[in-house]
Amino acid sequence: MHSTLLRFSLTIVLILSIAFSIHVLVLHLKGLAMFGNQIVLSYTINTAIAVAIFALLFYLKEKYKSQLGFLFMAGSALKFAVFFIVFQPIYKQDGDVSTLEFLVFFVPYGLCLVFETFSLSKLLNRLD
Repeated sequence: MHSTLLRFSLTIVLILSIAFSIHVLVLHLKGLAMFGNQIVLSYTINTAIAVAIFALLFYLKEKYKSQLGFLFMAGSALKFAVFFIVFQPIYKQDGDVSTLEFLVFFVPYGLCLVFETFSLSKLLNRLD
């Protein structure tokens, strides 16, 4: 594994592990179910997809340099598709997607998106 990809993977796992710990702690302090709403699955899937997207972009960076932005957006669309296929049916069982359910998906999604964007920007700047 290339050092850039390994560094990205380890850093995003660390970031999301810290976020997960804080997220679960906040739920605990508020007296809510700490591991409800598929929180472990959400953090795991978002992390795995982020690493997969970055790895794909990393390996395609030379061949598809001018299309990397579009490929990145396709990866974000994939994450939303996973939300609608995997999580929304579970969350809609009671007829409503609550704020807590939304945050269980959106917090790791948002963190991954920010870190992926930052990392991809650095990668593209090094290509020029």
